[in-house]
Amino acid sequence: MSDRGFVKAKLNHMIFHKEEEQFSIASVSVVETNEELDEEELVVKGHFPPLTYGNEYIFYGTLQTHPKFGEQYHVFTYEKEMPKTEDSLVKYFSSDLFYGIGQKSAKKIVDTLGLNAVDQILKDETILNKVPGLNEETKKRLVADLRVNQGFEQVALELARYGIGLQLAQKIYNAYQEKTLPLLNENPYAFVFTIEGFGFQRADEMAQEMGIGKEHPTRIEAGILHVLEQESMNGHVYIDQNNLLIKANKLLFQRKIQISEEQFKERIKYLEEEELIVVEDDRIYLPHLYYSEEGIASQIKRIMDVEEDEDFEESELLKVIGELEETEGFAYGEEQYEAIKKAMREKVMLLTGGPGTGKTTVVKGIISCYDELFQSHKKVSQDRRFILTAPTGRAAKRLSEATGLKAKTIHSLLGWSGDDTFEYNQGNQLEGDLIIVDEFSMVDVWLANSLFKAIPSNMKVILVGDEDQLPSVGPGQVLSDLLASNHIPVSHLSEIYRQKEDSYIIQLAHHIKNNNVENMSLNKSGDFNFIPSQDHHTLNVVEQIVQRALNKGYTMKDIQVLAPMYKTEVGIHQLNRTLQTIFNPKSDQKREIQHFDTTFRTGDKVIQLVNQPEKKVYNGDIGEVIAIKKPSESEAKKDEMIIDFEGLQVSYTKQDFNQIMLAYAISIHKSQGSEFPIVVLPVVKAFKRMLVKKLLYTAITRSKTSLIICGDFDAFIDGLKKDYTYERKTTLVNRLQHMFTLVTTTDSENQLEEKEEITPYDFM
Repeated sequence: MSDRGFVKAKLNHMIFHKEEEQFSIASVSVVETNEELDEEELVVKGHFPPLTYGNEYIFYGTLQTHPKFGEQYHVFTYEKEMPKTEDSLVKYFSSDLFYGIGQKSAKKIVDTLGLNAVDQILKDETILNKVPGLNEETKKRLVADLRVNQGFEQVALELARYGIGLQLAQKIYNAYQEKTLPLLNENPYAFVFTIEGFGFQRADEMAQEMGIGKEHPTRIEAGILHVLEQESMNGHVYIDQNNLLIKANKLLFQRKIQISEEQFKERIKYLEEEELIVVEDDRIYLPHLYYSEEGIASQIKRIMDVEEDEDFEESELLKVIGELEETEGFAYGEEQYEAIKKAMREKVMLLTGGPGTGKTTVVKGIISCYDELFQSHKKVSQDRRFILTAPTGRAAKRLSEATGLKAKTIHSLLGWSGDDTFEYNQGNQLEGDLIIVDEFSMVDVWLANSLFKAIPSNMKVILVGDEDQLPSVGPGQVLSDLLASNHIPVSHLSEIYRQKEDSYIIQLAHHIKNNNVENMSLNKSGDFNFIPSQDHHTLNVVEQIVQRALNKGYTMKDIQVLAPMYKTEVGIHQLNRTLQTIFNPKSDQKREIQHFDTTFRTGDKVIQLVNQPEKKVYNGDIGEVIAIKKPSESEAKKDEMIIDFEGLQVSYTKQDFNQIMLAYAISIHKSQGSEFPIVVLPVVKAFKRMLVKKLLYTAITRSKTSLIICGDFDAFIDGLKKDYTYERKTTLVNRLQHMFTLVTTTDSENQLEEKEEITPYDFM
């Protein structure tokens, strides 16, 4: 690594160290360097353990100039310079790094093993048997301490050869400790599926450098698993063997057929024996997806097998409904009444329907009627009787506002730990009488299985959703499959109730839902407008729409721009840069902080991109930057942002900034489960590949009072006609049918044509 910039230095003092991330900042005295430094003292920072006094370190990295703190060295990797004299090596062994080794014992080690004592011990710990006077306990501790102090440095330096920085090196070392380098040399592909951020392509490059052949069994196995992971990211639960062979060949050999059918079957058999895949008939699954589908079917059957008490007469239900109508001042429609009645009778029920059909009204009716009809029979306390939940924070908030009862996200309800485990599960189930899950179309197979496992057999279950919305980002299409199974009771609402005479948004949504695209007129109305514009003018049109809304007194929280893509000149990134200047322009009164090509400033609207249960914020939560702190003002001594999520204030330091982005424009996927007073939807030819019926339907139904679409009319209409792109390979329908009939039914799996697929991750 001599061709890179380096600084050899000794520790002056540690400025900061965060144990869980192994992030350190230290002041050092420079001994030697090929960098052009102004001072002999330097601040080094990066992901490395605490440094120790008396040792020399060689840091490899880049010199940066901080506007306030001057020159700093951003460390990519480092190594500890081992002592080169007998005296310095004796001091090293007798230092605080090694418990129980005094000056005399240290001298014996050096006298016996010489200046390369450290290498000899790490290579063969039995070499210490040659050193007189060391008991077995001291030898064991010395070896353990040496591995801790030398192991990571060796791993970090070796991994740096392949372009792997300290943060990822730390993850790998934490997982494999002293086994890291042997495993790396034996099989770099092992890291692909155990270490987040270590991709197949990186492992492939390393393997080639190590001389691992392209047809090596380990490479083929890793390629097969990588294809399965990619398929799951595209929403599929499985892939058939023939397509898997084709896609693995394409990945590994650039479309050339190099893996023979015999080779392929051998690797499939091995992966199955190692329980890394599940093979069923002609289908290949990742285990967690296979068992999630099986689990959903068996858990639903378990819940439905315990019959609901039908301890009321219909006359009682009519009485309660009548009293409710009188109190609320409206009348339930026939569909709505039948839905409430079915919910009272059935143990598990799906409640579906488009916008304006009264799903929320029915949910409120179910809660009120259940409370009245079963109150005398239930012994559970009032605050535990009903559980209301939804996949996202905003959807849970809407459900809570509509019902007047507390609602939680599914992750929060189940007590997610952040590592794919939940506090509530099959062995520790939820308590209550009735659970209502809203926006169920957003729930993937893994989360659905986790939820159903935690639901006790005596609990009534109401699943609410719109099957015409986008499916879950994660694998599967649980709501659609439950409906298609014909074994789960369904109440489907189709009559539109929430509609004013001059409203067009809901009419438009139902035209789309019912495939009446040819009959649509996109004329301006009280709550809708379509503004034609060419692609290169559409960004300017969005600016004008937003500025007019602000001039009329609407606020940043009222207006939401939605788009299907992040890139292009009208993509989410460009929209956010442009809209930030309108909603929250630069000002001397507002602090700013730069993160790559994004400028965050106080007052910005931002969105959370990942689940962070420890912070109680989840993917899709929208907040506002209320403060930006300099390192000198922050307890962590780092740049810091404070974001307010509707009353919950969360701190973010610079390494967390990739968890958030500006939210003046967000993806249509991220908007699921939310409603906004004003939705602005740019639709341009550049989005054409992404424009499909379910995507546009989802965007349109996010609008509560006003919808403005701008862009290309033909691109919009063509998108509404495309309804094939979200078919997913699942077997949940089969499993449900088999579970309820106990006979094998005809395989009804979705067979996709060999064509370019559009997936939810194209929109993320």
